[in-house]
Amino acid sequence: MELNILYSDSEIFVVEKPANALSEEGTAENSLASALKEQNGGYIGVVHRLDRGVGGVMVYARTKSAAARLSAAVQSHALEKTYLAVIHGKPTEEHATLTDLLYHDRLKNKTFVVDRPRGGVKEAILDYELRKAWDDPALGTLSLVRIRLHTGRTHQIRVQFASRSHPLVGDRKYGAPSHGDIRLFCHTLTFPHPKTGKPTSFTLTPDWGEE
Repeated sequence: MELNILYSDSEIFVVEKPANALSEEGTAENSLASALKEQNGGYIGVVHRLDRGVGGVMVYARTKSAAARLSAAVQSHALEKTYLAVIHGKPTEEHATLTDLLYHDRLKNKTFVVDRPRGGVKEAILDYELRKAWDDPALGTLSLVRIRLHTGRTHQIRVQFASRSHPLVGDRKYGAPSHGDIRLFCHTLTFPHPKTGKPTSFTLTPDWGEE
């Protein structure tokens, strides 16, 4: 796998994850973590994840101590991510907070919005802002939204928008009529550097053509 390393030092790699690559370990051909493990000489710490079909900015730890500090940042919500997504339709509000109860079915690898708490159900919260909307000759009205997660549930962005009749472009699992890669990208990643503690931020914009 060809690596696009945005930044590296003795503690971390910051890289672009390609869509359809694994963020966890697999083979060096299909796994970003495995390719980085080879680059690092035998160790890589995976501290957060992106769905296989999703691209964007990720940070990996090069040492066990860095992995522990970054994992603590994830747990305390000091590691923050914003996403860009292209959705079908146009939201009625330009800025909004979406709050749902989600249940992830491991056997189906699919998440569902449910109406009441029960075993395995977790609250999911995100903020979005509408960046622009346009008419596509093949797909109809589409919108580019910027998203900030307050929780990190499996398939959260995908199911929260799909449940409001705005599935992500390319996301057939959650009802999109379109084919191709899912239009979801981790745009900005901010975290305290595991050695210095200083706020560190990286931004990358996807190449989605006209969007």
